[in-house]
Amino acid sequence: MNYTINNKTVLEHLPTLSPNGVGKSSSAQPFIEANTLEMHVQEMKDQHIIPVWGSSNEPLISHSDFIDTTWEQVHKHFDREQILKPNIRVSHAIKGRIPEAKHKAAKDLDPWEQTIYYERMMFVIEIPTIQDTVNGNLLSLTIGGVKSYNLDNLNSKRAHGDQHFQLFVGFQNKVCCNLCVSTDGVKQEVGIKSISQLKYAVENLLNQYNGSKHLNSMKALSEIDISEKEFAQVVGRSRMHKHLSDDVRKDIPPILFGDQQINAVVHDYYKDSNFGNADGGGLSLWRFYNLLTGANKSSYIDSFLERGVNAHDFSNGIIQHKTHSKPFWYMG
Repeated sequence: MNYTINNKTVLEHLPTLSPNGVGKSSSAQPFIEANTLEMHVQEMKDQHIIPVWGSSNEPLISHSDFIDTTWEQVHKHFDREQILKPNIRVSHAIKGRIPEAKHKAAKDLDPWEQTIYYERMMFVIEIPTIQDTVNGNLLSLTIGGVKSYNLDNLNSKRAHGDQHFQLFVGFQNKVCCNLCVSTDGVKQEVGIKSISQLKYAVENLLNQYNGSKHLNSMKALSEIDISEKEFAQVVGRSRMHKHLSDDVRKDIPPILFGDQQINAVVHDYYKDSNFGNADGGGLSLWRFYNLLTGANKSSYIDSFLERGVNAHDFSNGIIQHKTHSKPFWYMG
């Protein structure tokens, strides 16, 4: 049986492995690595304090509430599918202590005297019964979100201002756990004041997402190759881009990956057994795209989605250049 997204039958419907994904977690490997820790939602509920608005001491939407709300909407939208438990990564710990322990040395603090929450959090929820294959790689539908409290003005005199969230739906490459997202499946800045608004935002994203379009765009990447010379030119010009004058750079689609990440792309071009080419030579744009999404794992949580979308758009810019002769500065 097949699964339908936006009235287009595009995805294989696999047998359910266990009800509601009980005991199974999304992504056996980290989907993001830089400066992050694995976290469990129950630990967040039991041990993490919740930031508040400075003017009113009213709580913000907690990380666990964000995850639970998304989880509920995913179950509502995909009620016939197996849905795995969220895989959660956190970074930028904000630590504190209770007043009674203010004179204690840090090494002498008891666990109950310490407080903590994490400024940044990202999670993914995998649906392994909705899958497709691109160039021999199995992809699973994946939904998730990003929360960075540093984007909220917690000291604002106006109580209950917008809280900022990022939402996404896309696919995860099970070969490497790279996340594949595109512009249509990402909401990079969603202003939310309540749980009910958050529910609506998640529901709206799931309703609007065109899975077949996204899959077709990734399958197109597997049909176009770039030569070693073209790869070298793209890499070189990606490093040159940030040094161009503002007048020249404003008309060129940006590459958001830094020098270290571009270095990682070059390293993996030779070393990655799944997507590289140890002997040099050409490779498909699908493999090039996965070199970018692999390098994106070193991004901080709050820049991960933007760079993920950029990897997709950048790879499609090469396709348009090679198939329709559209100008693309990185290709010369």
